[in-house]
Amino acid sequence: MVFGVIGGDRRYTALSRLLEEDGHRVWAWGQEGTADAPLPEQALSAETVVLPIPLCRADGTLNCGGPPLRTEEVFRRLSPWQRLLAGQVRPEQHREAARQGLRLTDYLGYEPLTVANAAITAECALQTAMDRLEGTLLGRSCLVLGFGRIGRLLAFRLHGLGARVSAAARREEDRAWVRAYGWQALDTGHLAGTLSAFGAVFNTIPSPILDRALLEELPRECLLVDLATVPGIDFDTAEALGRSAVWARGLPGRQAPSAAAAAIRDAIYHILEE
Repeated sequence: MVFGVIGGDRRYTALSRLLEEDGHRVWAWGQEGTADAPLPEQALSAETVVLPIPLCRADGTLNCGGPPLRTEEVFRRLSPWQRLLAGQVRPEQHREAARQGLRLTDYLGYEPLTVANAAITAECALQTAMDRLEGTLLGRSCLVLGFGRIGRLLAFRLHGLGARVSAAARREEDRAWVRAYGWQALDTGHLAGTLSAFGAVFNTIPSPILDRALLEELPRECLLVDLATVPGIDFDTAEALGRSAVWARGLPGRQAPSAAAAAIRDAIYHILEE
């Protein structure tokens, strides 16, 4: 097959390599080493065009290196006979593609890829924390905010390393599962007065959670790691309070690009076979 791989981070450089190793022809643009070249007609004319996770930035431009490029501009240069794949597609980009008569599939809707991405993110989050902590996670009280795929996998890995795990969730059903696993369950809407003992907090919720009042409760030595695409931690306030905080979004692309690329490749093959 002929693939056009446009935009993205190190995952997509690795994806191009994996597709070529499988015997396919690949035209790439928008990753490191290719972003300064004009948008190649080869990539735009491929039978399958792969766009990144997330598809676009907050301003609606394609998630790629080089000068800003509107997703609508990319879509206008594609044809309905091509297969278009992208990850974390917003409703507006779905509408843009539909106006051009394109078949746009969000490959993050493929559950095995979503789970694999969550597992990689959880592992990378631990690496990020251990690189910044002076001590170990063994015996440390750790709080995971959110109990979706990433939050659950992260809590299991923290437990396996000997941390004392707490997890906060909005839904009572999720908090019941937290308790069933033997961990402390907290309500994300009622965190006040519960945070004074934590040595590390991992946020997976893409909306404001830790404001000044809650940040002031945390110990000064507490490490804050935000994994959400939209930060749940008030980083300006955290800095002003002297808290160590890192916005660790997009970890698979930065810390485990080859593993993440293999999961994306498998998802693409599955979607095309269907």
